[in-house]
Amino acid sequence: MTYGGHYGGQQPPPSGRRPPRGPRQHQGAQMMPIPGSDRARQAQRRPQQATRVAPAGPPYDPPAARPGGAPPPRPPRRKRWSFGRVATALLLVVVMLLAAVWLYLEFSINRIDALPDYEGKPAAAEGTNWLIVGSDSRAGLDAEQQAQLSTGDAGGQRTDTIMIAHIPDNDTPATLLSLPRDSQVEIPGHGVNKINAAFAFGGAPLLAQTIEQATGLRIDHYAEIGFGGFANIVEAIGGVEMDIPEEMRDTKTGMVIPAGRQTLDGAQALGFVRMRYSSATPRSDLDRVANQRKFIGALANEMASPATLLNPFEVFPLLADAPDALTMDTEDHLHHLVGLAWAMRGISDGGVVTTTMPTTSASAEQWDEEKSQVLLDALRTDSPIPDSVVVN
Repeated sequence: MTYGGHYGGQQPPPSGRRPPRGPRQHQGAQMMPIPGSDRARQAQRRPQQATRVAPAGPPYDPPAARPGGAPPPRPPRRKRWSFGRVATALLLVVVMLLAAVWLYLEFSINRIDALPDYEGKPAAAEGTNWLIVGSDSRAGLDAEQQAQLSTGDAGGQRTDTIMIAHIPDNDTPATLLSLPRDSQVEIPGHGVNKINAAFAFGGAPLLAQTIEQATGLRIDHYAEIGFGGFANIVEAIGGVEMDIPEEMRDTKTGMVIPAGRQTLDGAQALGFVRMRYSSATPRSDLDRVANQRKFIGALANEMASPATLLNPFEVFPLLADAPDALTMDTEDHLHHLVGLAWAMRGISDGGVVTTTMPTTSASAEQWDEEKSQVLLDALRTDSPIPDSVVVN
């Protein structure tokens, strides 16, 4: 039941009683001024305030709401290159360059199957044995280069240098042993002949087998360098400094090396390590192999010196010539060669034992059987070599 309907009637009070309302307050209406009245004249005399207009600009895009009402993040600050960052970047570049050079050499060095298995091959013993060969092959040299290097015109290939580098597994000094090229030994399938003839008959595999059978030492690694490669390496590092005790004049090739401290170029270095027909080499091949070991020591020092390694005009030509100059076994890798160089680094200062296979005469054709056995047994067992069997 309603009281008064919807036109001013009152609704019945709810069950909960409200306090009575007060009288309704009426808002007075504001009247517009009558034209001609005092209020109108006062309104006309008031200065109208100019309306300011905001300059046009891009639409405002309010920042997105963030959890907790946190302010938006600041833009990242630009990082500055500190000394540590620059040094790290340079080190990374050097490491990548060394890795590239390492891979280049690893896959560029010539390789042959120089150490195949065969029936009767000596068993592995203590230490590691390298067969190092200096080939007199003229392959790759034209007539002008042969004349410049005084190589002669012999055909085929022979070995002017035959060495065994023994790297022990203990703290015994490493050994560099020269085998005279005229040594008479049994060559499998060819009877008794000069040891360097094995290289001419069957190349590196037959030479390695001949040396293993004659010495009882198992050859683990093989490295060979020819005439042209040898001379190119010497030229690449700017020559090798040597102290020549007396003038060396080869009556067979005409090569002359004056006495005194000097830097040998490629042709002179090749003449030095090959010379045996000279008054400066009265023991012929024995003096020649001794000079070869001296030169290897000087060459190793020159290649490892900061003046070479830090000089791009020497190190890059050296890296470019090394792959063509060197031949290794198919199972050999660059880290094996680095290990050999590290072990042989003490040749010039006496840290490596250098010796020749003991022989019965200056002709170096026959090995001294008793002394040779003592020497080879010491190498086989990584024992110190007695001074009584060392020949220099």
